[in-house]
Amino acid sequence: MDYMELKCRVVPAEPGYEILIAELSELGYDSFVENDDELLAYITEDDFDKTILDGLDILNMDNFEVSFERTLIKDQNWNAKWEEDYSPVLIDNRVSIRAPFHDKLDVEFDIEIMPKMSFGTAHHATTAQMIQLLLAKDVSGMNMLDMGSGTAVLAILASMKGAKHVDAIDNDEWAYNNALENVERNNCTNIRTELGDASFLKGKTYDFIIANINRNILLADLESYAASLKSGCELFMSGFYEEDIPVLEKEANKWGVRFINHIVKDEWVASKWIKE
Repeated sequence: MDYMELKCRVVPAEPGYEILIAELSELGYDSFVENDDELLAYITEDDFDKTILDGLDILNMDNFEVSFERTLIKDQNWNAKWEEDYSPVLIDNRVSIRAPFHDKLDVEFDIEIMPKMSFGTAHHATTAQMIQLLLAKDVSGMNMLDMGSGTAVLAILASMKGAKHVDAIDNDEWAYNNALENVERNNCTNIRTELGDASFLKGKTYDFIIANINRNILLADLESYAASLKSGCELFMSGFYEEDIPVLEKEANKWGVRFINHIVKDEWVASKWIKE
């Protein structure tokens, strides 16, 4: 599968890149790399539509200067491209997320991810924050769900921390195949990867659910999460901004799910919820 790489430059970068990532995510861009002076965004060539870019809200904001440059990335060149752009991540000196071509670090949880076209390498604030929340939670013996799993990095960390079983679900075929590879690479035999959406959850119950997606999908799927989450158990969600919390809270309350608290990084939120 061929992908279109969109090289974006925004001045000022903060919060310009955060706004742009949110808007491009809504258009189907499913992977991002943030460098010092540019943002790289990726979408399948079949889904790319230049005319849609002209309607981005950030282009009409007087306080931002935005420019784009696009390049077609052939499937067979993708691994070399990632190896060129990708750097390892260290979180709280306890978790390292690295590619096979990086040196192994002496940390509590060393996660090896082959970075391809999948969201969730901890370079983005939402994944990093979800890792921080997971580090603070005891998941021992839990049957849990990683919804919108991307690379499956969160599922892998939960497995390493003692979860009994993890369902890792993503509706993107590339992410699904990447997750399969990463689960095997990290010897996580208790993770089941699935290609699908919230319809997979029907009839299933979990002790703990994590969902790092985006606001609109979370809103649409909250009913399914609530139906599958045991009473008294927690739901962690990320992929949205602080101003989105009230609308998510209104929807969550309809299904007996209550907001607990949240953390913020680069204006992105990772939040805790509980089913009453």
